[in-house]
Amino acid sequence: MANYRWPSKLSKLSPRAKQTNLYGVIIVTVLCAASYSVGIWKNSRGGISRASLNSLPCTFPNITSPILPFTPRHTSPSETTTARLVQIPSCGVEFSEYTPCESVSRSLSFPRDRLIYRERHCPSKDEILRCRIPAPYGYSVPFRWPESRDVAWFANVPHTELTVEKKNQNWVRYEKDRFLFPGGGTMFPRGADAYIGEIGRLINLKDGSVRAAIDTGCGVASFGAYLMSRNIVTMSFAPRDTHEAQVQFALERGVPAILGVLASIRLPFPARAFDIAHCSRCLIPWGQYNGTYLIEVDRVLRPGGYWILSGPPINWQRQWRGWERTKDDLNSEQSQIERVARSLCWKKLAQREDLAVWQKPTNHIHCKRNRIALRRPPFCHRTQPDHAWYTKLEQCLTPLPEVTGTEIKEVAGGKLARWPERLNAVPPRIKSGSLQGITVDDFVSNTETWQTRVSYYKIFDQQLAETGRYRNLLDMNAYLGGFASALVDDPVWVMNVVPVEASVNTLGVIYERGLIGTYQNWCEAMSTYPRTYDFIHADSVFSLYKHRCDMEDI
Repeated sequence: MANYRWPSKLSKLSPRAKQTNLYGVIIVTVLCAASYSVGIWKNSRGGISRASLNSLPCTFPNITSPILPFTPRHTSPSETTTARLVQIPSCGVEFSEYTPCESVSRSLSFPRDRLIYRERHCPSKDEILRCRIPAPYGYSVPFRWPESRDVAWFANVPHTELTVEKKNQNWVRYEKDRFLFPGGGTMFPRGADAYIGEIGRLINLKDGSVRAAIDTGCGVASFGAYLMSRNIVTMSFAPRDTHEAQVQFALERGVPAILGVLASIRLPFPARAFDIAHCSRCLIPWGQYNGTYLIEVDRVLRPGGYWILSGPPINWQRQWRGWERTKDDLNSEQSQIERVARSLCWKKLAQREDLAVWQKPTNHIHCKRNRIALRRPPFCHRTQPDHAWYTKLEQCLTPLPEVTGTEIKEVAGGKLARWPERLNAVPPRIKSGSLQGITVDDFVSNTETWQTRVSYYKIFDQQLAETGRYRNLLDMNAYLGGFASALVDDPVWVMNVVPVEASVNTLGVIYERGLIGTYQNWCEAMSTYPRTYDFIHADSVFSLYKHRCDMEDI
């Protein structure tokens, strides 16, 4: 507008009109001066004078003036009055899928034996990136659940490798600007829902006794995605390997998942956590290394829990040609698995076509007697069953808690209520007093407190209250899982993290409530992809890590 010339209206007025306007201005000026003079005259005859205003008191009875401090609440001797602004630049677009502790380039320097190179290997302090991870070009807000179970934007996970590699197995399809997930898998070409139905004919998935599952080598997590409609929540995990972005696909779909691998360290979960452990052609050598990997599955299975195996070597008599392996090789592998399962005192419940199901005993009364004959693996001694952060795998059997009687059906550690009563029933670890300093009253009070707090959160953040707006949630310091329990009726799932620095290890309680979670040291990166969570909750995290690491890194 600076170069636009506005037309002048005054230039078009007649001389008579100009004279009339001048008379109007003079009259208005005279009236204003007269009004001002009358006001001064009335004020001098008893109005409110400046002197009388100055004589009024500045305080009034029954009213306390607040003291308003204007000094900063948090200062240090070295701080200046100018606020310190930390400018963190954006990383290059090549880091849009950066996973610090599962870096492909760094992993190549570690041994390939037993897949150790695919475990967590975090950068040293001087290697940590000091920049913000960018989203890929064209990133869009993910689809809302339950639509997200079946569709995701291509731009959010721009990888088509699985659409080619698993084309005939119905894992994922690429159409126009999105991926479609038909629900298929290597061992369930008719879809995950039909596959789960077959499992349901072998074990009861409807009565609430099965709530928490773990899926080893999960693919794109269709098994866990379809279990949700049965009120079963699944922790899916797989390494960052040649099946590019499989865990990233799972998270984009709104399904719980983390990066992980069975190699040389324990899975980051407590003992007696899962009701079901599942492997569908997950390519884990279960019978090798003296059964070490099945021993770890035994540790995380609750008493009476189930291990489900489909794919090689199950039903090898009919499938061996398609698997391109010899009969003798497959027969030997199944024999190894059967032998290890017996040594763990598991009972084989059924084998039907490509599915086999074993059950862990509810206690170790008879198993201890059998050690005289079996001998291996021995029971572990002086180990902490719930410690699972860089804890080396052991070739020994984690003993179940002692039971008072001699009944084979008595559940070691205490029987769990069925879902959904399980959520608010007092967890056996608390009822037994095995968690120092946490009582039944503490548990009840904590549950009630978080019901109130989450109600307030939903007022403060209306998007949390909006159905479907958020799906993947993270609680960085979950304690007893109260935050997650208050959201259980919403279409969300919560990854409950118990920091390894916490004074009490409460992750076992969280699983006893029918929730899921993991251990984490927040001075290190989490085993997940960028942009995993819609909402992150942090209660007392920074005070816990004070003097441990830099706040900016967390």
